[in-house]
Amino acid sequence: MKVRDRGIVVGRLNPGKKNCITDVSGVKVGHVTLDYPLTEDKTEHACTGVTAILPHGGNLFKEKVTAASYVLNGFGKTAGLVQVNELGVIESPIMLTNTLAVPAVSHGTIQHMLEENPEIGDTTGTINVVVGECNDSHLNSIRLLPVQPEHAREAIQKATTDQAQEGAVGAGKGMVCFGYKGGIGSSSRVVKVDESGETFTVGSLVLSNFGKKEEFQKAKYWASEQDGRKALDETADGSIMIVLATDAPVSDRQLGRLAKRCGIGLGRTGSHFSHGSGDIVIAFSTANKTSHFSNEYIEAKAQLREDHPIMNLLFTAVAEATEEAILNSLSQAETTKGRKGHVVHQFPFN
Repeated sequence: MKVRDRGIVVGRLNPGKKNCITDVSGVKVGHVTLDYPLTEDKTEHACTGVTAILPHGGNLFKEKVTAASYVLNGFGKTAGLVQVNELGVIESPIMLTNTLAVPAVSHGTIQHMLEENPEIGDTTGTINVVVGECNDSHLNSIRLLPVQPEHAREAIQKATTDQAQEGAVGAGKGMVCFGYKGGIGSSSRVVKVDESGETFTVGSLVLSNFGKKEEFQKAKYWASEQDGRKALDETADGSIMIVLATDAPVSDRQLGRLAKRCGIGLGRTGSHFSHGSGDIVIAFSTANKTSHFSNEYIEAKAQLREDHPIMNLLFTAVAEATEEAILNSLSQAETTKGRKGHVVHQFPFN
């Protein structure tokens, strides 16, 4: 159940039809969830997974999307973001998983892209895959490396434009947020250009795994806690990965400006970007695609004027969608049991 179904309305802008990152036309999301014992005595447990976000349904290598990333706090182990910020494009699915699974997920994503594009590494260049992570070691036996390359390929293949599953699914299976069960959350906002009536959509998908229980600004959203659902007293600083999508025609530099505003939504929930928290935004626009194969030496692309009021509306949309996505990750997650009998409870809603 999303927070709006609980009577909680975040911000003033309207969400898209699905209130999900897939409201941005063409964006796909797929999950693979691992939830099973890894040892005979069942003390070790796979409680983790992979989430794939595809900017569009075509060939991502041949039709790259404008992109940027922004680091709120750099305690993270991502792959591919150096090149994203250098060239301003993404040419692969955006993959999310646990900290120690970044190599395996990178491997599986590369395999998928090589199969789809036989020219990579032969008649043209190599491929830059993008992977982000959070540490799920409280619930997941992370040292046993349950995530394998085939799980990344499966998540990509399962991706659809439907409303994405949220909560303790995919990469979010073992995540903890403010001492309660976190994971995948998503939300969207629609903004309108007054002069033309044209609309643009902003979508945010988060992998929430941050914060202590006393930091959560829960009084803003829920009045009290029910008995019997205790938050973890001590949690690691954790992390959050935020994937931001829009169909607004913005440059990679403008996307960087949008990505910064994700920190506003994150801060509203109570985060202060802790020392050990990897708080990272990966942003893309589907409006302008860059062809990998072109003989042209000049490209012409439309982009929004910097000083038009629509930019401020987009900034607002980013902050609101990110805040609500985090709340949805709590609202959609269910109480989860993992390794060594560890249990993380769902947030106690009224």
